[in-house]
Amino acid sequence: MKKIKYYYNTNTLRYEKLETPLRVKLLRVLGFISAAIVTAIIIVSIAYRYFPSANEKKLMEENEKLEDQFESLEQAARKLSQRLTELESRDNDIYRTIFEANPIPDSIRALEMAQQKEWRLVNSMTNSELENSIVQTLNNLNNRMSNQDKSYGEITKFIANKEELLACTPAIQPVSNSDLKRVASGFGSRIDPVYKTIKFHAGLDFSAPQGTPIYATANGSIRTAGNLGNGYGNHVIINHGYGYETLYGHMFKVKVKSGQKVKRGEIIGWVGSTGKSTGPHCHYEVHKNGRPIDPIYFFYNDLTPEQFDRMLKMAASSNQSFD
Repeated sequence: MKKIKYYYNTNTLRYEKLETPLRVKLLRVLGFISAAIVTAIIIVSIAYRYFPSANEKKLMEENEKLEDQFESLEQAARKLSQRLTELESRDNDIYRTIFEANPIPDSIRALEMAQQKEWRLVNSMTNSELENSIVQTLNNLNNRMSNQDKSYGEITKFIANKEELLACTPAIQPVSNSDLKRVASGFGSRIDPVYKTIKFHAGLDFSAPQGTPIYATANGSIRTAGNLGNGYGNHVIINHGYGYETLYGHMFKVKVKSGQKVKRGEIIGWVGSTGKSTGPHCHYEVHKNGRPIDPIYFFYNDLTPEQFDRMLKMAASSNQSFD
């Protein structure tokens, strides 16, 4: 039976029945319900945390296994990336240097800094994000390996063509010069024999009696053979490929014709003094990609180191050229 409570009313000076307002009753009910809900949430959270169900235990175990697998996969991908980086370095710094090929730009390959940044982000990712990241990493490694495979394919071609490249690179003197006494004027600024002013001399002058054979210094195809009125007189230009060309000027007579294939050591003409020349000699030039370079560095097939040093000093002397 519900107890009835009374209180003394000082205004009426008598005891009156205590009645609780409806608003207060509703607030009490709402407070009780809220406290119950909060208590239930706390109890359920503790229960789920410390007393997981059988299904939850199974999912947690699978999640741990997946994390272990992700970690193992990450380590394997990192090792693979390191090995690939070493291969790329050897490719650029050794193999392509040997065959004078341009290195593969880093823009084609993944940058190392980007890789390191990617590894640092792994620890902060969710499982789904981690899975996507590893898939992207593997795709990146696959692309890098494809590029590396193409690079090694190019190097294989370089190896196959290396013998041809060496045969097409100027490597002997254009006239017989075993005693090294025929180098008359070197490459660079020299006194012009006609104008007596300092002018650039784009080749080497080999003094020799008229009729001395002139030899092709490398394999190639005759581009020019004859007198074009350009000061070289009867001259021959050989296109050797790989950016190399050689010029042989002031010949007494030309033996070859335009378009003809020649081999290193083959006679292409004879020494003379045609064109702008002050005496019988062979004016010899070497061009690489259209630019004249010093021929002194292209006699390695028939000179010893001591002979090359002696010839280098002779060619460097400031004297008057023959043309």
